[in-house]
Amino acid sequence: MAQGTLHIVGVGPGDPELLTVRAVKILQAAKVVAHFCRHDKKGHARTIADPYITPGTQDVRLAYPFTIEVSVEDPAYQRDIQGFYDACAEQLAESLAQGQDVVLLCEGEPFLYGSAMYLFDRLKGRFDTDVVPGIAAMNGCWSQAQVPMTHGDDVLCVLPATLPEAELAHWLGQTDAAVVMKIGRNMPKVRRALEQSGRLPDAHYVERGTQAGSFTQPFEKCGDTAPYFSLVLVPGRKGVR
Repeated sequence: MAQGTLHIVGVGPGDPELLTVRAVKILQAAKVVAHFCRHDKKGHARTIADPYITPGTQDVRLAYPFTIEVSVEDPAYQRDIQGFYDACAEQLAESLAQGQDVVLLCEGEPFLYGSAMYLFDRLKGRFDTDVVPGIAAMNGCWSQAQVPMTHGDDVLCVLPATLPEAELAHWLGQTDAAVVMKIGRNMPKVRRALEQSGRLPDAHYVERGTQAGSFTQPFEKCGDTAPYFSLVLVPGRKGVR
């Protein structure tokens, strides 16, 4: 029996109209759609893809064992999350081995901090894989906020807010433009790093970019909390030409 193909599909930053034509075609033809989610909620990527998934499609929920309940510094985090990805890969492998194509959804761009990468790493040597790029969260956010990010030969740095404060401040001070992702409960640390690097006045906060209820404002006006779907934009030089 011929094996199935794993299609990893980037569904973009939130607005269903920002999926690519290729992504939509694959979703409309899908028989099995897998997506990551919390145990008690529908996955965000699945919600974005809803308009293009046909009735009767098999829905495979890959429910995280935890989200923010366990710190990434806890030794149990790495052990348990690796076990989770191992189990998810084997679950999809069963369908693929039976000749069934599987579509794995991923928010934004799959190869930019996407959980789908971890299943790709585990399955790419065993099955045919097809990766459909998606519009990354940062693209959607800076377009919605109308913040041009890089001019001329500006250097853009993408930083996870989970970095130590000193490292965040260092990179913010070195680069021309920056995107700070994974904000959440790291807001106070990000603020301090922006202050230390002298970049606070130029920083923009974007919450739920391209999604319902999205908004943007200068970071200086923000409080100390932020949802998962938020990021900070620090544009580079302005008016170079």
